[in-house]
Amino acid sequence: MRLNLKVPFAEKDQAKKLGARWDAARKIWYVDAKEDMSAFSRWSPTPHDASTDTAQTPKRVAASARSASSGVQVGSNYVEHPRVCDCAPWDVCDRCRATALSL
Repeated sequence: MRLNLKVPFAEKDQAKKLGARWDAARKIWYVDAKEDMSAFSRWSPTPHDASTDTAQTPKRVAASARSASSGVQVGSNYVEHPRVCDCAPWDVCDRCRATALSL
């Protein structure tokens, strides 16, 4: 049975000496079918970990921080603002000038 481990980079040599192996495709340390797993207990994933992969999950940005920024929002930070007027999106009239992006 394979057990994925959360080994910090500074402790990788210790884990390797104990028999942990590196999975280059998943970029994670693991142990495969050891009789005594107690040596690896400090690196075992906790129930609060969403996954055992080391891929970084994007950090959540508070809604107030999103609305306060004046830059262009892309990806999961995108918030569609309601239309102020009926002019074409590339035209900037007096009513929508406050919400228009500056070039």
